[in-house]
Amino acid sequence: MIHELKILPKYFYAVRKNQKKFEIRENDRNFKVDDLVVLKEWDPKAGFTGEEIRARITYITDYQQKNNYVVFGMDLIDYLY
Repeated sequence: MIHELKILPKYFYAVRKNQKKFEIRENDRNFKVDDLVVLKEWDPKAGFTGEEIRARITYITDYQQKNNYVVFGMDLIDYLY
């Protein structure tokens, strides 16, 4: 499964630099280990920037999260601009 997700610039750059290796998201897409995520940089003032990161979900937990939220670990695959 491939999930396309918006991500704010400050988080986008942290993922791109491999500093942020997780996402906290509402589990409205039924995320699974080995799913692919396409993180699309989205600026609230300018919209989508055209830059994207592709990553694979490596781990999922809902421990201590709000109802229907998960944390997933991910490995960076590539960066598209």
